[in-house]
Amino acid sequence: MYKIGIFPCQYYTFMKKSFLIFCTLFLYCGVLHSFAGDDNPDTVRTGIYVTSIHDIDFKQKEYAVDCWLWLKYKRKEFDFVQNLEIPQAKSVNKLFSTIDSSGGRIYLLMKLQCVMKDSWKIGNFPFDRQNLRMSIENSQYDNHDLVFAFDTLGKHYDPRFTVNGWSIDSFNISVGTKAYETAFGDDSAPKPHSDYSAFKVKINILRDASGLFWKMFLGMYVAFLIAYVCFYIHADGIDSRFSLSVGSLFAVIGNKYIVDSALPESTSFTLVDTLHGLTLFCIFFIISCTAITLRLVKKEQLVLARRFDLIAAQVVLLLYIILNIYFIHSASSN
Repeated sequence: MYKIGIFPCQYYTFMKKSFLIFCTLFLYCGVLHSFAGDDNPDTVRTGIYVTSIHDIDFKQKEYAVDCWLWLKYKRKEFDFVQNLEIPQAKSVNKLFSTIDSSGGRIYLLMKLQCVMKDSWKIGNFPFDRQNLRMSIENSQYDNHDLVFAFDTLGKHYDPRFTVNGWSIDSFNISVGTKAYETAFGDDSAPKPHSDYSAFKVKINILRDASGLFWKMFLGMYVAFLIAYVCFYIHADGIDSRFSLSVGSLFAVIGNKYIVDSALPESTSFTLVDTLHGLTLFCIFFIISCTAITLRLVKKEQLVLARRFDLIAAQVVLLLYIILNIYFIHSASSN
């Protein structure tokens, strides 16, 4: 009778403890879930449609872009109208914006006009390709609060718009993380480092260089030909040969200064430097050959002087043409 009487009491105690343990675990899991939910960043679906790229200033390394930008997210405090940041922009003008907050989410559409700064690669100018980059971030919330996801539906630029003197080779959008080696004065941060989610646009454009090349280098080639003609001037006109060669030398130098004035400063050796340097070297070679011819004439070796002029003329012309083709082809194929 003792064992039968105590069993219901033990069973009641066991069930009570089990219920308390279950409630404790339930509350604990709920608290963990709530904290975990706070750490999950909100996804901002982003899309862009570029309507125009214009005012490309090659010397100042900047260009203007007009585009539509739309963002879809849940948390109102993101406030992209005020917190939108474009790090590479020199100026940002928000021409139009509209917000739709129905359906438990925010849909923001903006029309932007930006003047962007970028770094140009001028090593192969005028056969150059440039990458126009544009990055979008939220200035107040890092990647612990929001991450970007790109909207891939439809085209990302107007196929009817053309960049004067350029053609669009590719248009790519992506998302990533922009690292800043600072905490922006936040004393609670464990280290001076911040990560912000970024929506990135990369437009690869190719210059239409056929007409521009001859426009910029025609004077240089004419100067070389004037110097080259000196080989066919009779030995009696040595003074004329020297005058034409030296004049051509200064003409090439002047042409180089004109071309350089339209380019940004660069410490690297570019195609412009290579072609002008080659032309200056060949004109110097022509002047040197004229000096040798003058020496032969003074020794009354007129036949040998004429033969030397003809051989030197073929050598310098062949060398100049081959090297020009090689350097131009290398630049245009990169």
